[in-house]
Amino acid sequence: MQDSEPRFSPFVTKLASLVLLAGMLLLAWLQVTVPKLDRVTQPEQALALMVGREMDLDGALAREPEWARTFFEWLSSDGKSERKLAITWYEELAVYSSRPTVQLELAILEAEDGRLEQVRRKVEAWTAGPDPFPSFARLLKIGYLGGKQDQVGSKALEAALAEALPAGWFADRLSGRLAVSSGDQAWSSAVDQALADRGKQILQRSYGLALVQLGGVFVGAMAALFLLSRRQEQDAWRIGAALMPPPWKGRVGMLVLVRGGAVGLVVMLAFLFLESENLLVRFLSIPLSNLPLLILAHRYLMNRDGPGFVEWLGLRPLPGAWRPLSLVVLAALAVGFLVEWGLGKVAEPLDLSSHWTEWFDEDLIWGGAAVVAVSLVEYVLFAPLFEELVFRGLLFATLRRRFGFWLSATLSAAIFALAHGYGLLGFASVIFSGLLWAWVYEKTGSLLPGMVAHALNNLMVCLTEMWLLR
Repeated sequence: MQDSEPRFSPFVTKLASLVLLAGMLLLAWLQVTVPKLDRVTQPEQALALMVGREMDLDGALAREPEWARTFFEWLSSDGKSERKLAITWYEELAVYSSRPTVQLELAILEAEDGRLEQVRRKVEAWTAGPDPFPSFARLLKIGYLGGKQDQVGSKALEAALAEALPAGWFADRLSGRLAVSSGDQAWSSAVDQALADRGKQILQRSYGLALVQLGGVFVGAMAALFLLSRRQEQDAWRIGAALMPPPWKGRVGMLVLVRGGAVGLVVMLAFLFLESENLLVRFLSIPLSNLPLLILAHRYLMNRDGPGFVEWLGLRPLPGAWRPLSLVVLAALAVGFLVEWGLGKVAEPLDLSSHWTEWFDEDLIWGGAAVVAVSLVEYVLFAPLFEELVFRGLLFATLRRRFGFWLSATLSAAIFALAHGYGLLGFASVIFSGLLWAWVYEKTGSLLPGMVAHALNNLMVCLTEMWLLR
């Protein structure tokens, strides 16, 4: 930090403020006006995959002992709630998409949920409708409504279904119903085996993820208890040399944030509207969007002749700090998981949920090796690094020059959550993460624990999505 306060042009500051405000309003407008389903290039295939895997898991759990069903209901939610949510999402997709298969998949979900009167009304309307709806109506009528086959053999039904739906849970569930109605035992057995095999695979993966999560919570809880037992020891949690409040002046910090944020927002919007498929452009978008702010911070907030970013943000661990660093990261991950679980349990009876497009990532699920690698670098390296530098290292720290911890942490966490553009449940989750990592930063004097916990959390989310859906 310079000894004398640098002089900033009022005109440039006002212009930067207007650019920043306009850019934030534009992003907010896009979040409100652009349909959530536009965020996914293939929403029909995406939702069919996601719901199909969830229903496969639900079917596999139905064949498991009571304790297994109770365990998964405790860990996430019950199958009835999942079906209800899936139907809600399919109803939204049916309005958005003109693909006939979406209507058929929605009808299958409704039938499996016992909403046969709704299915009956659709069958009546589709019977006299344009192709392929009469065929859909015939399949649903025979499969779920006790309709006569009219001498249609099982092979003809199987061929009609193969033409109507791609392979997967929806096709198999309707196949099973048709096989029973047609009396084809071989077909029925083959369908049951296909459902059982696919369900067993997804159940085994879910068990593995559950064990990893619970193991992480247990280890993190032990780490938290150990840290709490040493809370009376001076600097027991100290990892870096960052000071709080920071040495720079609050006014200068805010001017740097406004100017750097305005330039960075313009760069980010340029990348957003560019929509380039070039992987190098994608790779550079996050660093280049944050670079203007970091350059200004280095110039105006850090002492030219003294410590720089590494020391002033606590990015170089103090001697002997590696053990508390590991313990704090483990404890933060455990707390984050428990709060996420708690939010889900509170939201369930209130019928609140995150929209599926908020976490479904086509690149991770369908992308090639290069696309997946770039996506993982974005989520696991760049996002934690730059978000912690900007939102905790600069924004939260600058607010601490004027306000107490809780107000500073809440304001910075709220801006952090708004920048993600999630719904209510996602906003609550992100704002808690911002509060937690701000507390860890102030307590330890280092951004490292927040960066590492942020990275590991993002990595777990990415690997979970790939493990269950890819």
